[in-house]
Amino acid sequence: MESLETVFHLTAHFTGHVQGVGFRYSTKQVASGFEVTGYVKNLADGRVEVEMEGAEIECRRFLRELESELDSFIRKTETREDTRERQHRGFGIR
Repeated sequence: MESLETVFHLTAHFTGHVQGVGFRYSTKQVASGFEVTGYVKNLADGRVEVEMEGAEIECRRFLRELESELDSFIRKTETREDTRERQHRGFGIR
């Protein structure tokens, strides 16, 4: 039986002018510079959700870079973190 890898997991919800402005595409581009897996998607309530997993330091660096790069669109960021079995193989847009 294959052993499952446990990784750091962080989910961020961004509020502001984050839909219809290329936020998801920009997030995917920023993610390519980090060793993280996960996704970015628009939510029906107007927020954007970014789910990432990998080394804790890498996830935190990715989040800081996102907030820096997309600061003009973000009004508020809410995060939740834990550890769990790896669920993603790459980083994509949903």
